[in-house]
Amino acid sequence: MHFLKYLLCLLGGLCLFACGSSSDYVPKPLGHNRIDLPPAQYQALREKHPYFFEYSREAYIRPDSSSIAEPHWIHIIYPRFKADVQITYKSVKKDPQFFAEFVDDAHKLINKHMVKATAIEETVIQTPSGKTAAVYELEGEVPSQFQFYISDSTRHFLRGALYFRTATKNDSLAPIIDYIKKDIIHLLNTTRWSGESR
Repeated sequence: MHFLKYLLCLLGGLCLFACGSSSDYVPKPLGHNRIDLPPAQYQALREKHPYFFEYSREAYIRPDSSSIAEPHWIHIIYPRFKADVQITYKSVKKDPQFFAEFVDDAHKLINKHMVKATAIEETVIQTPSGKTAAVYELEGEVPSQFQFYISDSTRHFLRGALYFRTATKNDSLAPIIDYIKKDIIHLLNTTRWSGESR
């Protein structure tokens, strides 16, 4: 009986010693799945619209079927990444007030993300054909990480926003967001209005 008590005490002591010696244990950091991104390749927009651009071969075009959709509103769908670049188009009709309203609406849509955005960076770019585009990068757990518009201020106003159809956190999506941002910059750099030479 005494031997059994002694054995139990000895085993208990060994367990305590073994548990106590693991104080230098460091948990393995959380990792993210590796994302293999394809090389960037582009194709011409073939549908008839008042605008033209090149978009990724990883994507396809779908007309906007929402109840508020207007003519020439489209989605650039990336099925592999569950991503969607929503494109809207407005005719400025040589009316400066229309142009000001469209720019104001674009800013309002961007500002809706202020609650969740940790930062919003605005950049104005000049395209090779001399057009001016405004791009907005949004950081934080926002629904849209990248928005933009391009216009000639007299006839055409094209706006876009990137969305993901997934619950994955934005820090995990970062490589895909960067990949699609480059595609959007290419889209802007190749934008032409109807009647312009390509």
